[in-house]
Formats: sequence, C-alpha cells, structure tokens
Amino acid sequence: MRLVATGLLVVMAAVYIVARYLEPAHPAAGYIRAFAEAAMVGGLADWFAVTALFRHPLGLPIPHTAIIPRNKDRIGDTLARFLLDNFLSKVGPLARWMRRLDVARTAGHWLEHPTEGTVGRLRGGASRLFADLLESLDQERLGGMVRAGLAQRLRELDLSPLLGNALAAAIAENRHVPILDNAIEWIGRALVANEDLIRAMISAKAGSVMRWTGLDETLANKILDGVYKLIEEAGEDPDHPLRAKVEEKLATLADDLRHSPEMQARVQAFKSDMIDNPALAQWWQGVWESARAGMLRMARDPDAMAAGRFGEAIRQLGATLQADAALAATVNRFARRAVVGIVVGYGADIVRLVSDTVRGWDAKTVTGRLEQAVGRDLQYIRVNGTLVGGSVGLLIHILDVWL
Repeated sequence: MRLVATGLLVVMAAVYIVARYLEPAHPAAGYIRAFAEAAMVGGLADWFAVTALFRHPLGLPIPHTAIIPRNKDRIGDTLARFLLDNFLSKVGPLARWMRRLDVARTAGHWLEHPTEGTVGRLRGGASRLFADLLESLDQERLGGMVRAGLAQRLRELDLSPLLGNALAAAIAENRHVPILDNAIEWIGRALVANEDLIRAMISAKAGSVMRWTGLDETLANKILDGVYKLIEEAGEDPDHPLRAKVEEKLATLADDLRHSPEMQARVQAFKSDMIDNPALAQWWQGVWESARAGMLRMARDPDAMAAGRFGEAIRQLGATLQADAALAATVNRFARRAVVGIVVGYGADIVRLVSDTVRGWDAKTVTGRLEQAVGRDLQYIRVNGTLVGGSVGLLIHILDVWL
C-alpha cells in the first residue's frame, strides 16, 4: 500500500506536468492541471503526517515529528492505565464476559478427548514438564517432607471419635455381621488346626492320676466338643447369646471411643507409638517411593495412562462435566470468581508488566510493531488525501473560472 500511495503521487506529478504543457493549447487541460496540482499537495501533506508519526520525514529533525518513538514510554503508561481503568479494576464487565464462557464444557471436552490435536500436544508437554520437575527435586528431602507432613497430619487427627463413630455406624447398619461371621469361622478353623496342641495342654493340666486312668483324653474330648458346638451354634444362630455378648462389647467399645477420656488417651498413645515406630517410617518410605515411581511412569507415558483405569476415570469426569448442568454451573461459578479475584487482586501488577514491557522495547521495535498493525490503513489515508485534495482543487478551479 505504501507503493500504491507513492505511485499515485508520482502519477499526479506526471499528469500535472503534461497538463501544464497542454494548457495553452487546450483550455480544458486547466481542469486536469488543477486536479493534479491539488492532489500532489494533499498527497504530500498526508505523506508528511503519516511519516511524522513513526520517524523524521526525510531524516530531518523537524519539530513534532517521530511522535511514537519520542513518546514510547508515555504510550506504554497510557495503555496500562487504559487497561486498568476499563478492564482490570471493574468487576462488572469482566464478570459478564466470564458468564458467557462455558469453562466446564470446554474442560469436559478436553478431558473426554485428551488426544485430539493441540490438546494431545499440550498434554504431552505438560507430562514431560511434570516428569522433569519430579526428577529434579531431591528424592530424600522430598520424601522426608512427605513423611513429615503425613506424620504431622496424623498427630493432629483425633482418631478415637472417628473410630467410635465408624464402629457405631457399622453396628447400627449391621455391617459388622459379616466380620463377626468371619471371625467365628476363623476361630473354628484355628481350633481344628491346633487341636493336638489343645489336647496336650489339657493333658498337662489334668494331673498324673487322670493321665494314668485315661480320663484326660475324655476330658479333652468333652471340652473340644463343647467348644465346637458353641462355635457352630453361634455361627448359625444370629440371635445366639455369644453373639449378643460380643455385640454388647462392641457397642460399649464404640461408646468409650467417643466419650471416654481414658480410652481416647489410650488410642492417642497407641497412635503416637505407631507414628514413632521406625518400621512405620520405613513402610512410609516404601509407599512414597512406589507413588513417586508410579507418577513418573504415568508422566513419561501419558498415552498409557490415558488408556488405563485412570484415563477412563478422567474421560468419565469430562463426560460428567458436559452432561451435569448443576456441576457445570458450580465449576463455571468457581472459575468466574477465581478469575475475577485474580484480576482484581493483581490488576495493578498486570498493567505494570505491560508498562514495563513497552518501556523495555527500543524505539525501533515499538515503531515497527505499530506500523505493522496500522500502517496499511495509514497508507489508505495517503491515497484518500491525494484523491480528496485533487477533487477540492478541481472544485476551486471551477469556481474560479465560472464565477
């Protein structure tokens, strides 16, 4: 467009010369001369105005030229203030704009189709970044921080009421019955497996006279038969007195866990002993190493992760975000509040970044970027100035001749 505008100016100069030469022989050439003469004036004036925005015309240091390079810092500050006053300090416009965005649906689509186009590349880049970050951290210190954090959380946890509430809820909903059945069955199997040991113990306690007469074996049979019968009846009868006694003890235990200071102190002491146990520290170290290795494997191979159960869960979450209107509304509301809060809280820092960035550019960079953005339209101004100037010159010539 610069070539078009300059070429039009050159054409007007050539037309002016030819018309000036032909004007004595052809009076009509005067109209053409007037048009071309005024067009050159308009074109040159607009060329000067456009050029003066970005540089000194012809390199001459004419006052009030090279406006943008000389006022670079002021332009940056003005732009920053404009952003702050009109966008970043007013909650209403930003909140209204955020209401038009369906963040939940966009995030849901991203989660449901994690391998599509740019999304796949973004996921791969984020996975590599996470893997590099995890490997760059000191393994021992990070593991120690994780263990210390878990230990601190466990020390602060009041475990006794939680156990009491869980046990009371299990009893109220009869969820303890399968456990009790398995316990009775296990006791029966343990007795059968250790029957010889039990007989030997009974014989040892029976005395020499009973062993000499053989009554020790009879006593052992009676005891074992009674115990076997008791276990069998307790296993088959839900209302057996032995079961009732066990359930009564469980209910008492649940109440003590929730309300007894002595029981709570015992649970707290047991918890502290477990936390301070070196064996538990080694177990935590193994758990951390396994978790770290698993995270590294997933980060290095995001496609495998996406193909497994974790990936299926992520895709299901994406589908839910798109289908569940209530959940989507909650997510969108949270995103809107978060963005508005960040912008309002850090708006001044954001505009300071804009201002400092513009200040850091050299004048040539600023001039080049602005000229690329609006230069084409400015060249149209030169073309319009040439044509409008020519039209005004022609009109003045007509008035001069006919009036």
